[in-house]
Amino acid sequence: MSRPQPEPRSAYAVFRPITTRWSDNDVYGHVNNVIYYHWFDAAVNAHLIEQGVLDIHAGATIGLVVETHCNYFVPLAFPQTVELGIRVAHLGSSSVRYEIGAFAQGEPLSAACGHFIHVYVDRTSRRPAPLPETFQTVLKKLFIQRPLPT
Repeated sequence: MSRPQPEPRSAYAVFRPITTRWSDNDVYGHVNNVIYYHWFDAAVNAHLIEQGVLDIHAGATIGLVVETHCNYFVPLAFPQTVELGIRVAHLGSSSVRYEIGAFAQGEPLSAACGHFIHVYVDRTSRRPAPLPETFQTVLKKLFIQRPLPT
């Protein structure tokens, strides 16, 4: 298995900017690893809310994270603007694998790459629920094949 490598911006379908906060840095002077997971979840959910397919307050279907992972290549730190690239790598009937690249503003290669898997469930029963067609349509626009290793 080859070692993960930074990815280019072209590997992602949409981008969301996030401004780092003073509290994001750890004692080593860079953004702490747990903050990346916060960014990933916030970027994807904000995109879905803006597209009108996720209602976090009253929607019948909600996404639960069942897996996360991140590889770090270059440290990010406060004060810095980070641009999060989002793509969908797998779309099942009730699960989605989102892949996110964290880029320092204007940089061509990712500082970190990660993924998380949402299983969409019925808000009340917490049982898997098929994604509505409108939701799938939005997700299909985020689908990008992973770039081939160079």
